[in-house]
Amino acid sequence: MQIDLRDVMKKQDVIDYFDRYAPQWDADMVRHEAVISSILDNGGITEGVSVLDVACGTGVLIPDYLQRNVVSVTGVDISPKMITIAEEKFSQPNVHFVCSDVETVVFETSFDRIVVYNAFPHFFDPSNLVEVLTGHLKPGGMLTVAHGMSREAINHHHEGSASKVSIELMDADDLEKLFEPYCDVVVKISDDRMYQVAGVKK
Repeated sequence: MQIDLRDVMKKQDVIDYFDRYAPQWDADMVRHEAVISSILDNGGITEGVSVLDVACGTGVLIPDYLQRNVVSVTGVDISPKMITIAEEKFSQPNVHFVCSDVETVVFETSFDRIVVYNAFPHFFDPSNLVEVLTGHLKPGGMLTVAHGMSREAINHHHEGSASKVSIELMDADDLEKLFEPYCDVVVKISDDRMYQVAGVKK
């Protein structure tokens, strides 16, 4: 397979960007608890499931997963500094972190649930990402792509310093079409509070 150097450069830009912001990430974070709760409910985050948290950052959702008594959480992020902070915050034996590109990493197991929270626009090939992630799901497992604000707000937010490391968040109907070859879509929300598409692996 031929490597596209432009893709390598784009991903290095993402690494550099999030490494730069990692030290202040938690301090700058804004959480909407009711929205997060809805996202996790809709994503099937319940007791006993294994979770892959894609682009986990500093582990902002790890406490939420643990509060729901999941059996395990694997957080993956391409930013070394984000992962370093996450590892310093969480030492539970059922929480693991991997610093890698989720589109190429090999996991030793598959997962019941995969969550991409507040991160989808930072992947430049959404179709490939959905295909790769569904490949990491157990049969009947659930993939969730979600944001804790509206599509319009996300796109406006990324017009600033993040413009070089993000693409436009697609319409939920278009994301549903990307899911359809691999998942039966069971949740599709795009309103002024949140954005979420979730599907069950066929």
